[in-house]
Amino acid sequence: MDRYIHHLAGQRLMLGFEGTSLTPDLEEIIEKFQAGGIILFRYNIESPDQLARLCADARGFAQSCGQPPLFIAVDQEGGVVSRLPRPFTRFAGNPHIRSRTQAREFARITAEELAGAGINMNLAPVLDVVPKTSSTSIMQDRAFVGDARIVADLGTTVITTLQKYGVMAVAKHFPGIGRTVLDSHHQLPVMDADISSLEASDLVPFEAAVKADVAGIMLSHILYPRLDSQWQASLSVAIARDLIRNVLGFQGLVLTDDLDMKAIGHDMATCMKQILLSDIDLALVCHQGPNIKKAFDSMAGLLASDTQLLARDTSGYTNVAAIF
Repeated sequence: MDRYIHHLAGQRLMLGFEGTSLTPDLEEIIEKFQAGGIILFRYNIESPDQLARLCADARGFAQSCGQPPLFIAVDQEGGVVSRLPRPFTRFAGNPHIRSRTQAREFARITAEELAGAGINMNLAPVLDVVPKTSSTSIMQDRAFVGDARIVADLGTTVITTLQKYGVMAVAKHFPGIGRTVLDSHHQLPVMDADISSLEASDLVPFEAAVKADVAGIMLSHILYPRLDSQWQASLSVAIARDLIRNVLGFQGLVLTDDLDMKAIGHDMATCMKQILLSDIDLALVCHQGPNIKKAFDSMAGLLASDTQLLARDTSGYTNVAAIF
């Protein structure tokens, strides 16, 4: 039973690590903590050949441990959020994509380079809608320019093209942070919008992404008090389960943003309980350190001690990395 519980717990985690090869720390993440996925940052990447070896070694080690295929993820949005250095192609980013042709070109080349290196998930595109009158949005340099319909059109073009070329797309940051001005890396932003306001704008691109069969949706760390006065979106039953699953009808992967961010403000045990209650598939802990063990131990402990939470865990959970 412990082995089964540990497997379920680990498969709900996407973890970061330091180093550019299959280090003992990465082996521990895969073997001991049985991570469902790993996330790569600039400090993990030196060259195309090195990146391909890292991904192949990580995938091969997971297989040797009897693990399902790994999600191997990266934030390759283009522009200010680009993890892959040259000679990988550098794009100017979403604010400079103004047509479907440009969106397809970005997504095709990016997918070919990611898939060629062994990466099967891109934490992109950003589907946040920045108001035309805003000059202080935290997403100003990362979002498509235009209203919700334009963002939906360009975003779904990126999604379908990434996935056509073998890379899972993850739309973010649900339910939309285009109107926020504070950075959740450092503090908890609050967006005082009601559901009608969100439905008229912020949710439009995500609804389009669901219809386009996007592989995943990433939750924001923003507090929407008119939707949930207590929990930020990434820990909210009302947003992550009720709104995404029940209202939008999304059955793909739901991910948190990085739980190491300052906006969280809760201990790992609390986070893991909310994640299970909210039907979230993958919890991201993006930095090597004590929070990885805390997240794993908390998740496993909750599943072992609470039969209702264990029952909520998807016993039919399928790692869709196997088809990419």
